[in-house]
Amino acid sequence: MGDFLSFVTNHFWHAAPIIAVGVFGLAIILERTRALHWVYPLANEDKFFESIQESVMKGKVSEAVSICDRYPGKPTARVVKTALLRSHQPKELIEDGLALVVEDATQKIQKRTHFLAMIANVATLLGLLGTIAGLVDSFKSMGGENAGEKTVMLAQGISTAMSATMLGLSVAVPAMVAFSFLINKTNRLTSSVETGAIRIMDILKQRYFESEAKVVTSKYGTDGRVA
Repeated sequence: MGDFLSFVTNHFWHAAPIIAVGVFGLAIILERTRALHWVYPLANEDKFFESIQESVMKGKVSEAVSICDRYPGKPTARVVKTALLRSHQPKELIEDGLALVVEDATQKIQKRTHFLAMIANVATLLGLLGTIAGLVDSFKSMGGENAGEKTVMLAQGISTAMSATMLGLSVAVPAMVAFSFLINKTNRLTSSVETGAIRIMDILKQRYFESEAKVVTSKYGTDGRVA
């Protein structure tokens, strides 16, 4: 650890870019972890849709909209609310509105997560750059006249090369691990939003056909004769 800290101190311009990339990556990990695990997910999603369906089937669309308003910042609730606000429009217009809001929600869920893969690659390359710089110093030592100086400079160059590699990998490996976990959560949330759009359309269609059936029944009666 002492040699590593010495590397950071004595080779600040090699270490600073890697550290900066690491800090940037850590900020993304913390922000995305909070958003994907606490801000965006809708708790008790099945219960939420049961409440929405109950209100819609009773014709209380405004009540269903108010249920969605209880979950600000939740992409699924926003998708459902969009469909409800367009429930008086033709099916095509409802589907167009859903497509737009689902796309916007998907982009919001996915933003910045993919930067972690880039950060891992950049950190590795910056570590490699420091490694090459250390090896260059090692080769320079071979031209020295004093054998003792050659040994010291060679050791310092190799230490610099290995420390640069270690620092780069210390940023790259956690970034890739975090990326794997976060992208998995991102995909699940995206799928949940898309499923939510399908579920609310199904509810609205059920309400529509139930209303149509009531009109037919009231007009022709249950036996098919005009009432």
